[in-house]
Formats: sequence, C-alpha cells, structure tokens
Amino acid sequence: MFYDTQTKDLQYEYEKKLQLIGSLSNLFSDSATPYLYYRVAEKVFCNVFTANDLSRGDIALDAYKGRIGIGLKTFLANNYKTFQKVAEFNKDKSLYDTKEPLELIQTVANLRNKRIEFTQNLYALEKSCYHCVLRDKEIFKIYEERMYSIDLVNIRDVVKKNNSIIFNDGLHEYSFNLSKSTLFKRFETKTFLCEFPVKIMKNPLEEIAECFSSHATEDDIRYKIVDTLYLPLYGSNKDVKAKSGLNQWNAHGRQRDVNEVYIPIPIAIHKCKKDFFPPRNKHFTLRLPNGTVLQAKVCQANAKALMSDPNKALGKWILRDVLTLKEGELLTYKKLAEIGVDSVRIDKFLDGSYEINFAQIDSYENFILGCV
Repeated sequence: MFYDTQTKDLQYEYEKKLQLIGSLSNLFSDSATPYLYYRVAEKVFCNVFTANDLSRGDIALDAYKGRIGIGLKTFLANNYKTFQKVAEFNKDKSLYDTKEPLELIQTVANLRNKRIEFTQNLYALEKSCYHCVLRDKEIFKIYEERMYSIDLVNIRDVVKKNNSIIFNDGLHEYSFNLSKSTLFKRFETKTFLCEFPVKIMKNPLEEIAECFSSHATEDDIRYKIVDTLYLPLYGSNKDVKAKSGLNQWNAHGRQRDVNEVYIPIPIAIHKCKKDFFPPRNKHFTLRLPNGTVLQAKVCQANAKALMSDPNKALGKWILRDVLTLKEGELLTYKKLAEIGVDSVRIDKFLDGSYEINFAQIDSYENFILGCV
C-alpha cells in the first residue's frame, strides 16, 4: 500500500501530529473518542509525506505521491465494517434516475469507474489506495486497502431497501443512496497497520500558548496562489465545437497536428479578470497536475484562446493522456459529463507561473456568476 513504504521517521511524525490534533478534541466535543476533522487529516497527511494535495479538485482522489493515488478518509471505528461515502453523482441524476435497480447500479458503477480511470490518467498514476484513520475511544488506528474499480460483470445481490440500493461485485459491498445520489462502500477494517493512543486535553484553550507562528520560506512565498479563475472546455450552449477549441485539430484550412487544441477564453473572463494572464502572445510557464511544465500563451483574436507552445503539447496531455481519446476521435460534452468535469481551474502564483487542473461540471458558470 502506501504507509508501509514510508520511513519510520515519517510514520512517527505523522502519528505525533495526529495525536496533537486529537488532543484538542475538547474544543469540539466532550466524547472520549478523539475528534478529527477530515480536512485537517488531509492536510496533515500531505504535509508529513510531502504528498500532492488534490482536495480542491473534486475528483476521485484526495492526494498522490509518486505513482500512487490516495483516497483519504477518517471515521468512527464502530463495528469495524461501516459504510463510508466514496462518490457523489448529483449532476448525473438524469442518466439513471428512471432506470430499474440493476440498470441504475450498472450506470452508477460505470460512472464511478470512469472517474477513477480519469483521475489516474490525469496524474499518470499506476495504482490507488484508501488511507483511513479510524477513531476509537482514546485511540487512532491506521488502515489501508487498494482502491479498485467496481467489477461491472460481477455486480450481484442488488436489493432496494427504502431509499437505498445495496449491491456487491464479489469483492466489496456498496450502497447507493437515491435521494442524495451518493455511493457508499463498506470498509471491513479488521487488520490495522498501526494504532496509537490519543491523550485528550481537559482544557485545551488554557494549554495552547501559541496558535500560529510564521516561518514562511522563500519557496512558500514564491508558490503562493495570488489569483484563480475557471475556463470552460466547451463553446456556446455547452457544446464542444467540432472544429474549434479542443477539436481545433479538426478545423479546415491548413494542415494541423492531431493534438492541436486550445482552451476557450470567453470575453467575460477578460472583463472580470483583466490582468490575470500576460499580454497576448507573451509566453508563461504552465504546470500540469502530473508535474510537467509547459510554455503557454494567450493568443488569437480578442485573446480568445489559451494554447501551449508547441501547440500539440497541451492537446496530447488533454486528449490522449487524460481523456484517452483515439487520434481522429472528436471530444463531446457527453464524454466530459461522464467523468464529471467540463472546466479547468487556472491558478496564478506569486512568481508569475500558472497551474492548470480539471474542475467539476458548472465550475465555469458558477465562477462567472460570482464575477458579475
């Protein structure tokens, strides 16, 4: 898995930081079971193991390091076989809402699998796992297991109970909540990688002498995000045009490379984020989620396009490496909807560099609504 591949020193640091957070539980609860907010657990994990934090991405994973993707979870131990949320499909409800239980589950399972595949392609990962912190009375327990796609061929024992559909694929048991469009997986946590006590402070406020301290390094400042915007991966009417944008390679006229694309920059972006990008045709660095750094620029009339230089570099990454389209295959909005993305997030850093990440459906529309 992941945890056992880390050094003993890092494991010790991780346990100590979780113990520290757990010791503050009386700030939030009077229970003897230590409290651990999942966002804090994600930050501690990424900080200690220098993992890449994906929690802003609304994708199938929360972090990755090297070629391993990690889904981070924290939950109460209870009976050691609890259902935990692994995915939401609110925006895909029209694809399955009227179907019978078996066909509905097959649709949801297929969507889940496509999102796992998309995320692994996006970050060039070889495998993924769940890393879980279980909370029990005065103790934390670390558990890990592989993250598998749902075996579509072996879906069985499909039973509708009230507002949920229970099923399994011969390897794991799942539950799909119809009203919340949420998929849960049963975690049978019988064997733990380690466990350690958590001493909860009786009066944490009185024992905290210093809440925050500033020790920012030059790199901390350099890679500080100073602004963010979202761009659509489609044109008007949520349509990926057949001869422009991400299908620019298919345009008439001169001969084009099969990976030639551009990401549309609507005029509304220039109105609400006038100085976000450098001037037209001025190069800047653009980091991809997998660590690759491209040269990019804003170009075409009215600065309507974000392109890489060479142009085919961005297209190869989006069309081939991430979306796994064949050469000559048109990208459609349906393809984007199936994996739950239709926009990209562009972060601008203090040093003048930029980073691109895929973003969930309607990210661009919601961003523009907040701009005007």
